[in-house]
Amino acid sequence: MDRPPPGPGRTATATRRSPASLTRPATVRRDSRRPGRGPARHRRETVPRYWFADRLLAVLAGRRPVHSMLNHTVGEAYEQLVQLAPSDEPFLVGREPAVRHCDEYTPREGVIEAFARISSGDRVHALAFRLEQGPDLRWRCAAVEVGHRPRAAAEA
Repeated sequence: MDRPPPGPGRTATATRRSPASLTRPATVRRDSRRPGRGPARHRRETVPRYWFADRLLAVLAGRRPVHSMLNHTVGEAYEQLVQLAPSDEPFLVGREPAVRHCDEYTPREGVIEAFARISSGDRVHALAFRLEQGPDLRWRCAAVEVGHRPRAAAEA
């Protein structure tokens, strides 16, 4: 490959490169930052309490049918969901509700009592549920409670 002749602003000497033995190995990172673990939402979906909080909220907000939780509930939890799920009007009005935070208490092995903060617009609601691990090691919801209920439903 021919190099262009030296001209104004150029020098006749080529840029000098270091021999390969003097350069850093390709495996050494210059950037001290570590690669990310992916979006928080994808990490949360692997945690049972967040998985159930998202699914329960979808049912309570009317985005999913109640029967979508049929295989994920045990005992009276399904009946509780039927009572809490909206029939005509969405339970959580305002902006699209979202799980803001979810935490858990483990009273014993195989049981999680979880609580979540749900935001909808400028309002915050509480969601509490109990998860029990079956003999097949799958988590199932055993109880559901919602902290805020509309006045019309509370008076009825």
